[in-house]
Amino acid sequence: MTNNNCQGTFQGAKGLELYYQSWHPQGLTEAVLIIIHGHGGHSGIFPQMVEYLIERNYAVYSFDLRGNGRSPGQRGYINSWSEFLIDLKLFVDLVKAKEHDRDLFIIGQSMGGTIALDYVLRETSQLKGLILLAPALGLGVTSWKLLAGKILSGILPRFSLATGIDFSAASRDPKAVAACKEDPLRHSRGTARLATELLNTIEWIEAHIAEIKVPLLILHGGADTVTLPQSSRIFFERLTLADKERQEYLGSYHELHSDINYQEVLEDMEDWIQRHLLSSRIIK
Repeated sequence: MTNNNCQGTFQGAKGLELYYQSWHPQGLTEAVLIIIHGHGGHSGIFPQMVEYLIERNYAVYSFDLRGNGRSPGQRGYINSWSEFLIDLKLFVDLVKAKEHDRDLFIIGQSMGGTIALDYVLRETSQLKGLILLAPALGLGVTSWKLLAGKILSGILPRFSLATGIDFSAASRDPKAVAACKEDPLRHSRGTARLATELLNTIEWIEAHIAEIKVPLLILHGGADTVTLPQSSRIFFERLTLADKERQEYLGSYHELHSDINYQEVLEDMEDWIQRHLLSSRIIK
């Protein structure tokens, strides 16, 4: 991959040093994209997406959520959901300072999609658009584990369980599944507090769905057993937002960026980005 890859850290909520990466194209930057990974992932799990985007002159930024990847913290634990929100706000501020007035999009994958939705509902940052890849609006985690999480959150918030999600649910590509299993930065742990905070945030987003104003694209695998496609289908139907699109890929698994049809997914995503860049330039 020929690009200018930078690595560093920034201070998130309560001063926690979070790891981030950025990639820049060889030519002029068309727009800036921030990728927010899902639970158990990290900023380095999107190589095909990053390469595709920088080849088309997009700058890409991503950071490791607290408790994930190279960022510190107990795996799969947060004190409160607001830490995710503050971390993202500070990261967006960092990216804006580096990229000045360039058009900005956020891509949220899985739980990263939930974080992104919460962000656009609570912050006034001017985004050109929000792209959700298999957003965590309905979960495939065993219901008794979620119930246990709710009960234990106030008593033993750091109590940790395996989520029960198999890496084979990520992709239909055996090589991609093997890479997930062999990646030392990946994890499949979840804590009582995180489960409760995630469910509460999903409920809050649902209650404020009419307030979403940012142009929105939802992409979901039809055979996703981690975050269920019917959940984003129902969410999409309830959206009062005029500028909304949703694409469901028949047979696709959870991690669309590494499934066997990832090229189709990236082409659909880039087409949507280009249309929104063009429309905003016409307006100007």
